[in-house]
Amino acid sequence: MTAHEGGCHCRQVRFRAAGAPKFVSRCHCESCRRTTGGAFSTWVGFPADAVEWTAGAPVFYASSMGVKRGFCRSCGTPLSYESDRWPGERHFLIGVFDEPKAFTPTSDYMKEEALAWALH
Repeated sequence: MTAHEGGCHCRQVRFRAAGAPKFVSRCHCESCRRTTGGAFSTWVGFPADAVEWTAGAPVFYASSMGVKRGFCRSCGTPLSYESDRWPGERHFLIGVFDEPKAFTPTSDYMKEEALAWALH
């Protein structure tokens, strides 16, 4: 089974996700823009039971009702997203994987909130 590893910038928080992702998608919502600082976020989703924190642990921030976002307390790197909307899943920002080129986005989510130039 394939394992995908990643972590924060300072390497104090590390994780491993086993198997193929459930999805790879760009999210254009305002909340993702504000919490990552990007024009959109690219997420790689896995079943939560396929993920383990291998070093350290993230701190979680409740960015909205039923949503928690994980980040490194030391360096501030945003790492993960979990929501009541998708129970049993853990989503990771593509840039925190050691090998982000292993993933290719196949969809766009919340296009109605996208910056006009971001969908071209």
